[in-house]
Amino acid sequence: MFASDDVVSPRKPALLGGYEFTMLWGGDETPRFPDDGSMPQWHTYFPPVGGFRFSMFTIPPRGSAATAALENLDENAAAEVEEQLPGLLGYMEPEDPGMHTTDTVDFEVVLEGTVVLELDDGATVTLHPGDTVVQNGTRHRWHNGGDTPARLALFVCGAHHAEVSREAAP
Repeated sequence: MFASDDVVSPRKPALLGGYEFTMLWGGDETPRFPDDGSMPQWHTYFPPVGGFRFSMFTIPPRGSAATAALENLDENAAAEVEEQLPGLLGYMEPEDPGMHTTDTVDFEVVLEGTVVLELDDGATVTLHPGDTVVQNGTRHRWHNGGDTPARLALFVCGAHHAEVSREAAP
């Protein structure tokens, strides 16, 4: 059976101008089949151990105001991000905007545009449509190296990470 054929609108927090987060499917537990085909329960942007997320992520072209906005985060803007992307800001490093480490394994495929993945040691790789990345709890940030939006498909699985405290990330 087909569980859904709906158009899913992206989440676009004002604080993250130009970024789009399209949450397509997810669950907080390992699936069990057979089931009724409905969306499993999930509560946070990043999944817990045993959980998973499938989404699209759009990064605006260079010159976006989002990085500057993270440096000047106010309570109202943070509340809007928390409402649309629960727990996301808890993983972000305010002193190093955009840099974050998650307790997840991330499978990423570039669909459109050019995106730069920067690791914590300053190493970068420029990715183009069709390029893929698997990240195992790495500290990283994304940049758009082009002048058009970059779009990625993401599949993220919750994992244990010795250096990330789930309690510290709301």
